[in-house]
Amino acid sequence: MYSVDLHAHTRFFHGRRDLGDRFDPLGVRLLAEAAERRGLEGVATTNHDYYTPLEPDGGATTLPGIEITTDRGHVLVVGPDPPAATKPGALSPREAVALAHDRDCAAIVAHPFRNSSVRKLEDIPFDAIEVNGKHPRSRPLVEELARERDLPLVGGSDAHYPFEVGRAYTVVEADCLTPEAVVDAIRDGRVSARVSHSWVDSLLRRGYRVIHDRKQVTDAIEQPTPGVGMPPGEE
Repeated sequence: MYSVDLHAHTRFFHGRRDLGDRFDPLGVRLLAEAAERRGLEGVATTNHDYYTPLEPDGGATTLPGIEITTDRGHVLVVGPDPPAATKPGALSPREAVALAHDRDCAAIVAHPFRNSSVRKLEDIPFDAIEVNGKHPRSRPLVEELARERDLPLVGGSDAHYPFEVGRAYTVVEADCLTPEAVVDAIRDGRVSARVSHSWVDSLLRRGYRVIHDRKQVTDAIEQPTPGVGMPPGEE
């Protein structure tokens, strides 16, 4: 059994791909070390619309992944062979899932109640739904959605800074910690979501709540639970 953060980023900034490529080797090392300090055995590197193989010395095991920006929201792809790059907004959720499965990866609905309407789509063969570490107060809604779709829940911190890793994570029932074993566990439902409630994580969530309100990426469905904002392509 392993504790794995299935949603994390190696950089804290967007854009400037050339600068980011130079920073990523340092970023992934800091991420893996922070994950190990939080008691995690693994962390998936799910950068926005690109995947670069990075294997730091020491720290938690890093797993390949990518966060695809579809035309309806974000889809996490985790597994042995994620695509090297995708164009933001170019793929539909169905196309992103097909791409993931073609490459023997799991496809996960990322933060379904923030800046996304992916959750409204039916008959798309997702493998799991995420409890996102930035706003776990939406968990009751995510759990209801997972029951409706008969899908397992996984947890991911959505960390952009190393100290954010592990605020939500996934317990994976597997004999070994490999990308293939993690994919099999997700598809078999041998996973469960966990959320850290430390005072640091709680403080960070309050900060993100203010940021997301100002960005207007979440609308209140029922206070204080955050709801869906405007997804890409629907402005």
